[in-house]
Amino acid sequence: MSHPDETARRERDPATPDAPLASDKTRRSEVLRTFFTLGLTSFGGPIAHLGYFHDELVRRRGWLSDKAYAELVALCQFLPGPASSQVGFALGMVRGGGVMGGLLAWIGFTLPSALALLVLALVAGSLEGPLASGVIHGLKLVAVAVVAQAIWGMARKLCPDLRRTCLALLAMLGLALAQSAWTQVGVIAMGAVLGSLLCRDDKAASVRQQAQAAGLSLPVSPRLARYCLIAFFVLLIGLPLVASGSLVDIFYRAGALVFGGGHVVLPLLEASTVETGHIAADTFLTGYGAAQAVPGPLFTFAAWLGAGMAQVDGGSALLGAVIALLSIFLPGILLLIGVAPLWGRLRARAGARAALAGANAAVVGVLGMALYDPLWTTSVLSRMDMVIALAAFIALTRFSLAPWKLVLGMVILGALRGVI
Repeated sequence: MSHPDETARRERDPATPDAPLASDKTRRSEVLRTFFTLGLTSFGGPIAHLGYFHDELVRRRGWLSDKAYAELVALCQFLPGPASSQVGFALGMVRGGGVMGGLLAWIGFTLPSALALLVLALVAGSLEGPLASGVIHGLKLVAVAVVAQAIWGMARKLCPDLRRTCLALLAMLGLALAQSAWTQVGVIAMGAVLGSLLCRDDKAASVRQQAQAAGLSLPVSPRLARYCLIAFFVLLIGLPLVASGSLVDIFYRAGALVFGGGHVVLPLLEASTVETGHIAADTFLTGYGAAQAVPGPLFTFAAWLGAGMAQVDGGSALLGAVIALLSIFLPGILLLIGVAPLWGRLRARAGARAALAGANAAVVGVLGMALYDPLWTTSVLSRMDMVIALAAFIALTRFSLAPWKLVLGMVILGALRGVI
C-alpha cells in the first residue's frame, strides 16, 4: 500500500510509472468538464455544434489539428447517427485516452439537454410567447456567427489553392441543386474521388509526414472495433425479431438508419411513435419545439419521447428517457468505434491522403451551404438580424470572444427584442 506522500510524489513526477494514470484522470476530468460546458452553451443544431467544437477544442485548446478535425467530420458524415455527437465522442477519445474519454464526452455534452427535456416532458412546459421566441431567435443568430467563424478558419487551411477551393464550391453547388442527407454524403464522396485525381502532386515523404503529424488517429484496438461492428449488426437485425415495437427497437433503428442526424431523424421517429399510437401528435410536436430551445444534440429529443411513451404505458418516465437516449445514440457510437482502425490504415496511404484532401475541401463546402440553408434562411430575417449576426461574427473572429459569453449576450438581447 502506497504512502500518501509517495502517491503525491508520483502524481507530480511524470517519470514515475504511475504518472500516466494521474494524467489520464486529469485529462478525462478535463474532457467531462469541457463537454459539459459545451452541452450547456452549444445552441443551434449539429452544424453549429461542429463550429463550437472547432473553436473551443481545435483553435483554443489544440486537441486536434484542423486537418485531423476535418477528417473526423468527413468520417462522421459518412456514418449514420448524430454526426456532431460522434465527433464529440471521438474528440473525447483522443483527449481522454480511449473509449472512456469518449463516453465522458458524450455524457457531458448530452446530459444538460437531456435533463432539460425530461423536466419539460414531466411538467408539460410550453415555449410559446414573445419572450421565448425572442430568446430562441437570438440563439439562432449565435449559430450563424459560430458556423461562419468555423468556415472562415477551416477554409483558409483546407482550401489553400484553386483546386480545393473549386471542390468546396462544387460541393456547395451540388447541395444547392439537391439538398438532403444523402446529397451531403454524395458530395463528400465526390470530393474524395476528385481529390484522389487532382491532389496527388505532393511528394510521398511529405504525404507520410502529414499522415503522422496531422492525420486523425483514434485510440481503438482492432479487436474492440470488430466487437462493436458485430454488436451493431446483431442489434439491428435481432431487435425487430425479439423486441419489435419496444423502446429499444424503435430508437435503435432510428439511430442506425438515419444519415445526417438532427432534423433528419424526426420523420422516422414520428412514423415509429405517433403513427403507431405510442404518443400523441401534439405531445410529439411540443417536444420538437422544446428541443429547438435547449443546447446540445437534437437527438436528446429521444428523452422527451421516451418519457412520454413510458408515461402512456404506465411506466417510469425517467427509465423511459434513459432507455430511449441510450438506444438512439448507441448505433452511431458502435459504428464510429468499429470503423476507426480501418480509417487510420486507409488515411496513411498516399492515394487516400489525396482523396481526404478533396473530402476535406468538400466538408468546407457542406458547411458553407449549411450556413446559408438552413441557418441563414431561417435566422436572418431582417436587416437588423444581419447587423447582429455580423457583429457577433466580428466579436468571435476579431476579438476572440468566448462563445458562452456571446450566447449569454444574445439571450438577453433576444429577450429584449421579443418583448419590445
